Amino acid sequence: VPWLEGFGGAARFACRRGEGAPQEGQALTALTSRQWLLFALATTLLFRVWLSAAAPVTADEAYFILWGRSPALGYYDHPPMVGWMLAPLAAFSEAAWLMRLPAVLVPALTALAVRAALQRWFGRDEDTANLAALAIVLAPVNVWNVLVTTDTPLVLLSVASLLVFARAAQRGSKGLFFLSGILLGLAFLAKYFSVLLGLGYLSWAITSKNPRAFALVFLGGLPFGLLNLYWNVEACWCNVMFNAINRHEEGGSGWSLATPALYAASLAYLAAPLLWFAWRGRAQLREAWRRPAERALLLAWLLPLAVFAALSPVKRIGLHWLLSFAPALVLSVALALERVQLRWSVRFFAVLAALHMIPIAIAVALPLEAWQASRFYARLVFPGRISELLAAAPGPPGAVLATDSYASAALLAYHARRPVPVFGRGTSHARQSDIETDWRNLAGKDMLLLRREAPPAQEYQPYFREIEIKKIPLGGGAYHALIGRGFDYEAYRRGVLADVRERYYRIPAWLPAGRCYFFERYFPR
Repeated sequence: VPWLEGFGGAARFACRRGEGAPQEGQALTALTSRQWLLFALATTLLFRVWLSAAAPVTADEAYFILWGRSPALGYYDHPPMVGWMLAPLAAFSEAAWLMRLPAVLVPALTALAVRAALQRWFGRDEDTANLAALAIVLAPVNVWNVLVTTDTPLVLLSVASLLVFARAAQRGSKGLFFLSGILLGLAFLAKYFSVLLGLGYLSWAITSKNPRAFALVFLGGLPFGLLNLYWNVEACWCNVMFNAINRHEEGGSGWSLATPALYAASLAYLAAPLLWFAWRGRAQLREAWRRPAERALLLAWLLPLAVFAALSPVKRIGLHWLLSFAPALVLSVALALERVQLRWSVRFFAVLAALHMIPIAIAVALPLEAWQASRFYARLVFPGRISELLAAAPGPPGAVLATDSYASAALLAYHARRPVPVFGRGTSHARQSDIETDWRNLAGKDMLLLRREAPPAQEYQPYFREIEIKKIPLGGGAYHALIGRGFDYEAYRRGVLADVRERYYRIPAWLPAGRCYFFERYFPR
């Protein structure tokens, strides 16, 4: 890459002048790799900060920002950590760049943590540590992904837990095993995928014949698991219902030849050179298995990837599912294989980073109208022009703003800074509106429903005294507004809420009975 060559040339010129020149026999690559790391950190951070401010907030991000507005012990889809992470930022400002700041910083923080651990805990030279950090910073997803998701706190907390666990395995420290469990418990409050890392710890304890280590990890994480369990018992078991039952029944599961290929493509995109060198160096990895800390690192990525491979014929494995396990792969390569293999991986990622940054910068900098001929323009114009839509929306004064999808509701609530209920059955995903909306309190009120497609009058007529449909011009296209006067709660309860109960709140008998907001409000008997 020309800019890397130029940067290396500047470093060599400085050394010839005697500025920071290495001692006799010391490799010049240590200085060069440090400067490359600083340059890559600065370049990617600047790019990511710019992108976080320039790109419009997505529906999923708006959904999580709403969690930050109302910190709680849990939310419908996931445990609460992402809401807790965003809450102090949302109290200050909800500007896109600020809400995305954790996502912008996590790759750099992860890379620096890995670099420090390799040098201070595992005795690797500075060049190896810098190259490992570069492999994390320049990995394709870490270059462009500035979106706030539940994976943002998961990656940081999982990597912190793994590093502490590997150090504990190296030293046999009971306190560090317990601390690793605390960090794993916090990661569990970010996303349930942290259980796979815990499974790696259990496997390490079994293969190392050290059950006390896992017991300490378990005790460290237990309070956080009990907190999530308590919240689920008091909230219709909605985390369990969504993650274990509803999302699989509604779609996305079933035998397919395409999903394993998609999983393989995701792995290749995320870490192709690292996986290739790990396969070629499997003899060295088998040797590394004998060292306790490196065995922990190997299990932290081999076991989750094997679980995902087993699931891939029946389940689509998302690229973001893999993010929290990639740093363990980098650590294994850095500790067990030759430095040259790590260096080639970094070169590959550097080229890929440049190939990503240039077209992304052009695409985001183009005006919205440049995409008008594309098939996805309708999805772009809505988040880009919500303020215009809200200003042009008709409706009686005091009407309740609502919509038919959770994505639209999240974006409208984020921009309008008021609750926006989801009218209708919806889907199994993102049903936080079920918790926040009490339809009994809306009986008799007027509503303004906004939709991308023209609303079929027959679907809404039973729930209002009268309805009126209007078209709202928006960015060369049109949005649709349904004005419903006199909301009939009892009809809605019979026609919609009863269906929602049967689809999404059929709590299995094997789950202990607890409280359920949905039953208490609408079906108390």
